[in-house]
Amino acid sequence: MFEGFDTRHVSTGSAEIHCRIGGGGPPLLLLHGYPQTHALWHKVAPMLAERFTVVASDLRGYGDSERVVSDARHFAYSKRVMALDQVNLMTALGYSRFAVAGHDRGARVAHRMALDHRERVSRLALLDIVPTYDAFAATDTFMATAYFHWFFLIQPFDFPERMIGNDPELFLRQCLSRWSGSMGAFAPEAIAEYLRCFQDPAVIHASCEDYRAAASVDLEHDAADRDRRIDCPLLVLWGKQGVVHKAFDPLKVWRDRAVSVEGRPLPCGHFLPEEAPEKTAGDLLEFFTR
Repeated sequence: MFEGFDTRHVSTGSAEIHCRIGGGGPPLLLLHGYPQTHALWHKVAPMLAERFTVVASDLRGYGDSERVVSDARHFAYSKRVMALDQVNLMTALGYSRFAVAGHDRGARVAHRMALDHRERVSRLALLDIVPTYDAFAATDTFMATAYFHWFFLIQPFDFPERMIGNDPELFLRQCLSRWSGSMGAFAPEAIAEYLRCFQDPAVIHASCEDYRAAASVDLEHDAADRDRRIDCPLLVLWGKQGVVHKAFDPLKVWRDRAVSVEGRPLPCGHFLPEEAPEKTAGDLLEFFTR
């Protein structure tokens, strides 16, 4: 995976972030989601690298990025802090302004980045999410069942950590299977990479802290910013077989949160870059090259 890409570990001042860098042209930051790593982008990144300098990074606590010690308020894994990691990464790489595409948790980090660092983000693509605040506010039986992990992972330390740690491969494969259209979309080498990292108890804990932050300090930040809108162009993509499509009108939701929004569903489940890589890359290229 990522043939021709360089591997870097960059000290950002807030955390050491692991990333892959390849291609040439304007900078484009790619952020992954749960329970994955930057390897989520392995099918799409080479296509994007034909037009961009692609930086595919691991979020703090995930993959090979630093597992930062958390605190009682889970602030260390707030999207505000996680976004700052990635902004500092791009600064360290020499990029003052860049485009961003985020999937799942990475999209939530990217959403916060576009609010807190709007002068840094030129264009933004968010894959298969609605804002965290809206997702919690709309929770009903369907959402609670489909997003069961949101409510499991936020339980106090160390209940979910020990339960997942008892069989991390089972939990990982269940997540991939439940949220995708087909397990056949995942390359064996990508699954091996996800499992290599997810078997680390420190990664399991960090990912729980990410979700605990989402249900606490992130909601405080989101509530304070309810009237702030993303002012860079926004592309929203989502899976037609997924929860976001079934539970929301994503364009309507995001048009309340951003000045300029476009997007469409793709014929897949939650994991767009792996289930529909050509369509995902095509839409990203068309949007980011304008």
